Amino acid sequence: MPTDIAKDMVAVPAGTFTMGSDAHYPEERPAHPVTIEGFDVDRHQVTNTEFAEFVAATGHVTVAEIPPDPEDYPGALPEMLYAGSLVFIPPPGPVDLRDIGNWWSFVRGADWRHPTGPDSDLTDLEDHPVVHVAFADAMAYSVWAGKDLPTEAEWERAAWGGMENVEYAWGDELMPGGRPMANFWQGEFPWQNDLVDGYLRTAPVGSFPANGYGLFDMIGNVWEWTTSWYSMSHPEAVAHACCGPVNPRGGDEEASIDPSQPEIRIPRKVIKGGSHLCAPNYCRRYRPAARFPEPIDTSTSHLGFRCVSRSG
Repeated sequence: MPTDIAKDMVAVPAGTFTMGSDAHYPEERPAHPVTIEGFDVDRHQVTNTEFAEFVAATGHVTVAEIPPDPEDYPGALPEMLYAGSLVFIPPPGPVDLRDIGNWWSFVRGADWRHPTGPDSDLTDLEDHPVVHVAFADAMAYSVWAGKDLPTEAEWERAAWGGMENVEYAWGDELMPGGRPMANFWQGEFPWQNDLVDGYLRTAPVGSFPANGYGLFDMIGNVWEWTTSWYSMSHPEAVAHACCGPVNPRGGDEEASIDPSQPEIRIPRKVIKGGSHLCAPNYCRRYRPAARFPEPIDTSTSHLGFRCVSRSG
């Protein structure tokens, strides 16, 4: 493990907060009180430099670098089962937003070292968040570092930074005074990026203001893995209707499997925070309460992670 596992971590105090939202996407409902014990969390998203240290020390090979097992993907054409990862490729003009294939491509040879494909590298990206990491990769890093990944509730508690009853992690205005407070998409997604924030893809960690706890990029830049299994709403709120849950861990693994693809039984985790691809006209998930399902075998060019450490 690295010599100082507590380096650049921030203490998040124990307390009760309102988790979820009744005002946005249905999967964020219901808003409900949750109590969390104190924990420490990485000040910033794990960077390419930090992940490279882990790989050099352990020889870890990421999921994106390994050809998929045909048994996991019934009916898939053998010639399509190659090592790679999902890369955002902007179309030249407006497209149907109902079809994510208009901007996502599974690129052979895309991985954490080659973020946009085999001809790319990490030059000038050393302090950017690592991407193209599946859930197992993020967990392997966290174990090596002597840490863990956050639960959804822990992550959301940290993202609020002590704020409550506001729209965003920094207040009620998306861009106060016209200033971007996070790396998200300005313009018409997915083809027109006005670059008001200065970044076409990821930004160096810490490029935008920290939240009230001193944490950077809890919103935007890249989505972040959590350990919580996904469900279509917050299951703890129903199970604890009389009172708020304490340290909830999320839903059930079996229930997290996508019902629209029953033949592909890949469970899904909750990812949080939105990314540089979230835009006002699409995926308005640049908010602490927002959540999204991600299959544990999937890696993308806009998904990374950070770690937590718990006492006891």
